[in-house]
Amino acid sequence: MKFEAVTIKDIAKALGLSTSTVSRALRDSYEISPETKKRVLEYSEKINYRPNPIALSLKEKRSRSIGIIVCEIANSFFSQIINGIESIAYDKGYNVIIAQSHESYEREVLNLQYLASRSIDGLLISVSSETQEMDHLRSLHEKGFPIVFFDRVVDELQTHKVIVDNFKGAYDASLHLVKNGFRNIAALAGSEYLSITKERLGGYVKALEDMGRHYDSTMVQHCLHGGMLYEEVETAIDHLLQLPNPPDAIIASADKLTTNCMRYFKKKNIRVPEDIALIGFSNLDLTDLLSPALSVVRQPAFEMGQISTELLIQQIEAKRPRDFERRILPPQLFIRESSEKI
Repeated sequence: MKFEAVTIKDIAKALGLSTSTVSRALRDSYEISPETKKRVLEYSEKINYRPNPIALSLKEKRSRSIGIIVCEIANSFFSQIINGIESIAYDKGYNVIIAQSHESYEREVLNLQYLASRSIDGLLISVSSETQEMDHLRSLHEKGFPIVFFDRVVDELQTHKVIVDNFKGAYDASLHLVKNGFRNIAALAGSEYLSITKERLGGYVKALEDMGRHYDSTMVQHCLHGGMLYEEVETAIDHLLQLPNPPDAIIASADKLTTNCMRYFKKKNIRVPEDIALIGFSNLDLTDLLSPALSVVRQPAFEMGQISTELLIQQIEAKRPRDFERRILPPQLFIRESSEKI
């Protein structure tokens, strides 16, 4: 049986009123008597009437909905960001439509086309690890469509951006490992195209230089899909462990890289930190309960979602253009057993 939503015509027919009278009563128009308003509202509540969002969007020229594109909802970092987004959006009267790119440029483009076809009022996006060509975003941006980038940003487009201080997060983690006496520190990084990869590797290199260590590019391995594919992580670590001077510590620069690195060590019976130390960027809630407890750089994901949404809604509702902001949020370094020198 096909579902059919209750309409104003149904209410009018049931109450013996015109559709214009019902419409005005629902809008609390002064032209309608209190008695008629009461009849209409009570009946509407009884049959669970809700205004048609498509009709409202046509009338107001706004859908009161915003689109979100992330690589993967199951990623704890992005799920926390989405929670932050929703905490602001629903409070401001906006619905959200969430799409996943799964680190695919093609899927990102398709997601954007779908969301635009749904007449969203604005877009929150963290670009995929494959995204190099920006025409799909540039064309919307040039038409004045509100876009806010978070985490993985596109610097060439002038709009709001909300990021973590990735440089500092990686710098502090690398510095900690050097000070703990580790000599061969490797970096397991995401796609070379991403802003976060460049910033985190920048912090890693700077920490080594500041401590008088030589930067060796062979100690950096990239995983295009950011750890979503275990096989990529396995190939990368295999390569590192086959070097003449294999690493005695690894910095994993993303959630999935960190967890799949641990999976690799367990599979290969490599002890952490006895055989190799590990510190990673991770927002998993249980990192302190793992064995060994995992040292992590934690990002303020919920806050990132909130700020991004506030900036987007300001942009949607602004009567005149505002200066665009670049918000940089501080990470936190938690030192635990996985990065101890044994």
